[in-house]
Amino acid sequence: MAIVTIYGYHIVMKEARVAELKARLSEFIRAVRRGDTVTVFDRNTPVARLVPIAKGGLRVREPREGSLPPNKVPIPSRKKLKFDVLELLLEERQNQR
Repeated sequence: MAIVTIYGYHIVMKEARVAELKARLSEFIRAVRRGDTVTVFDRNTPVARLVPIAKGGLRVREPREGSLPPNKVPIPSRKKLKFDVLELLLEERQNQR
């Protein structure tokens, strides 16, 4: 855990490696609910930050009456493309080597 001082105020920032986060997720979620921020590291590289949601910042609404349940929504038909997506992907990967 790191303590950072900003303009005379102490802010506690928790840090967690991916494996630690997986093992103790409930504990970190409780800390975020209390107002803490958790920075997630993958091999010493920060990759994510868990922060509390601001009051009223997220609203979940009920689906409209008569709408299909998610498992019944039809899948769109395939597009006919003038190029091979797999060929493009392989080309891109070869250029990155």
